[in-house]
Amino acid sequence: LARRSHFCSHLERTDDFIFWKTHVSIPSMNRESGQLDYFTLDQLRQNHPAWRLLRADSAPLAASFLHQAFVLPNVRMIAQGDLAEALDDALFSLRSQLGASAFPRPASAYLDDWADSSKGWLRKFYRQGSDEPWFDLTPATEKAIAWLGSLTERSFVGAESRLLTMFELLRQISEGSEHDPAVRIAELKRRRAAIDAEIARIAAGDVPLLNDTAVKDRFLQFSQIARELLSDFREVEQNFRGLDRQVRERIALWEGARGDLLEQILGERDAITDSDQGRNFHAFWDFLMSPQRQEELSQLLDKVLQLDAVNELRPDARMRRIHYDWLSAGEHTQRTVAMLSQQLRRFLDDQAWLENRRIMEILRNIEGKALQLRDQPPAARDFMSMDGNSCSIELVLERPLYCPPLRHQLQAAMIEEGEAALDTSLLFSQVVIDSSRIRANMRRALRAHRQLSMAEFCEQFPLQQGLAELVSCLQLAESMNSTVDESVTETIRWCHIDENGQEHWRQAHLPRIILMA
Repeated sequence: LARRSHFCSHLERTDDFIFWKTHVSIPSMNRESGQLDYFTLDQLRQNHPAWRLLRADSAPLAASFLHQAFVLPNVRMIAQGDLAEALDDALFSLRSQLGASAFPRPASAYLDDWADSSKGWLRKFYRQGSDEPWFDLTPATEKAIAWLGSLTERSFVGAESRLLTMFELLRQISEGSEHDPAVRIAELKRRRAAIDAEIARIAAGDVPLLNDTAVKDRFLQFSQIARELLSDFREVEQNFRGLDRQVRERIALWEGARGDLLEQILGERDAITDSDQGRNFHAFWDFLMSPQRQEELSQLLDKVLQLDAVNELRPDARMRRIHYDWLSAGEHTQRTVAMLSQQLRRFLDDQAWLENRRIMEILRNIEGKALQLRDQPPAARDFMSMDGNSCSIELVLERPLYCPPLRHQLQAAMIEEGEAALDTSLLFSQVVIDSSRIRANMRRALRAHRQLSMAEFCEQFPLQQGLAELVSCLQLAESMNSTVDESVTETIRWCHIDENGQEHWRQAHLPRIILMA
């Protein structure tokens, strides 16, 4: 009981601690087959938080406020004080329009009600090192808000882009599952011929362009998929968090051997990692973490958002940095996965401490029994004597032979002062690298760019002291937040001026080093 109490008291301060009462049991359904029979729908109506939100009397208040607070700005979690203050402002505005009797309860009461297990629209938890509760939106609530948004009238409904997307997906599936090399080579040749023909038409002056309708259609499709990705991240995070909650429950109540518990926990974690969802998430995360992909996506977004047809749609300003929102959402998911390893490590440390404590208690018990029997030893038949000391055996041949010490002969020679033609000016012409200046330049460059390669940094701030300054840059990059892409080689050039005042250009080839803010 003491071990469980100690574990639970420590557990309540972890970063992603979830109140056990907020766990909602949702019936499973075969999503691939899309079967919706009467009993499945009846269970969803009774248990699913999204359905409860849609049929609640306060649905317009909850859905509109949570959409403005979480979904629209893409905020993952908000402190209770900030969220209650925002809800107070929203309630004050509604009461001024609907009357003072509308929504009589305070904002904190509404938040606690929405986070209760009977609702399940918000997740209430404590962050590590904070005594203030935090709130996060549940995936079920986000699905309900997205469905409500689809009910509103849209000024433009595109179908061409979705049809092209479906054809492209079918083509990728067909080509990716083809085992015959001849068929795949024939398809690649056909596409190459089509590309060559298009290049010839463009070279002849025939440049086909998308009309404004096609541009709007494709941009709206991109915006919808981008928002759906953010929603998918929240659902994936909830799945990993559910595994984390099960691990903590088992650890808190486990009484058996550590090996059996670790086998069960690691087996479930490997099952999630090796599942279709786990492999798909890690593939997407690796693709998104590529600096080349991030730079390419940023350039494409900047180019597309400058089009007049796109500006007519009045896109969301956050769409320009949507890929950074993906990174932020993915970091929360990765942090939840890391909590599993941290929880297992803490469990092993606690178990090792308990085992060491038990061993010390056994040894002290033996020592106490021995002291009690020292004056009254047991009978001879029940007692065995042991020699306290034993003789050491030293053989004659093991002794080394005598070796006379060496005598050093000292010569009293006079040391004469000599003269040598040395250029002492070299002692005063050493190159001193100002590391503080280089670090300040790096920070100044990262304020304008979240990521910057070492070659780009050297272009903005040219090397003044040659190779020695480049080595100092590499040492500072290692101490800062940086990564190395060994698949790409960059060339860094600098100018060296010799004693005669002539310029000589030097260059160094090294893997791409990326500085990150």
